[in-house]
Amino acid sequence: MLGGVAGAVLGAAAVGYAGPAVTSWPAVRTRLTPGLAGLGRQDHVALTFDDGPDPASTPRFLDALAAAGTRATFFLLGSMLARSPSLGRELVTAGHEVAVHGWQHRYTLLRTPSALYDDFARTRDLIVDVTGCQPVFFRPPYGVLSTGALAAARRLGLRPVLWTAWGRDWRGGATPESVLATVREGLAGGGTVLLHDSDCTSVPQAWRSALGALPGLLDECAARGLRVGPLGEHFGLRPCPPSVRVPGPDGGRLAS
Repeated sequence: MLGGVAGAVLGAAAVGYAGPAVTSWPAVRTRLTPGLAGLGRQDHVALTFDDGPDPASTPRFLDALAAAGTRATFFLLGSMLARSPSLGRELVTAGHEVAVHGWQHRYTLLRTPSALYDDFARTRDLIVDVTGCQPVFFRPPYGVLSTGALAAARRLGLRPVLWTAWGRDWRGGATPESVLATVREGLAGGGTVLLHDSDCTSVPQAWRSALGALPGLLDECAARGLRVGPLGEHFGLRPCPPSVRVPGPDGGRLAS
């Protein structure tokens, strides 16, 4: 009898801990938690990238965005930033927004609240130390939340944001055409788009499909009269102070 009660209690606790994971379903989060889904200004689309900074690919996205005169939000993995701090600084120098994606790309459901807090805090602190910017936004790996992740984000003053449209650019066989077609399915004013600027958690070279789709995505938004920019702009928040955006001595990419 006691074993059954204990099992029921543990089961209920597990369900409670995993409860926020239902927001990984787009229809659920868009209807019940529009802020978490990334719904903002109706004349605007937030452009976001996950899993960098990656020296093999992120600079190509920076070049493409600079050519288009567009800024975005980059959700950084602490482990990647630790390897390429100069690239993290360059993101901010170029006017982009940096945010927390965690130190490691692991499901929050499989980690304790204390481990999640340490993970997010370590990433936030490194972003501040490297870039001089205090991150505002947080996105859990795989887009799956838990009560532990939400509690940790709240303690750290981070705002969780998922997305309303994505390109599924991390899959094998993805192409620029397939990515753009998939993004179009959910693209609308006020939405948040997710792409990946690194293949560190996906099939090798997967980022090329996102990079190839980027010009078409920006053209599509322009044709619809939608401005594209980072999440802070999307939600009407103040950007990181421009005083930290100091170019390297050669006026180009910063060196580590």
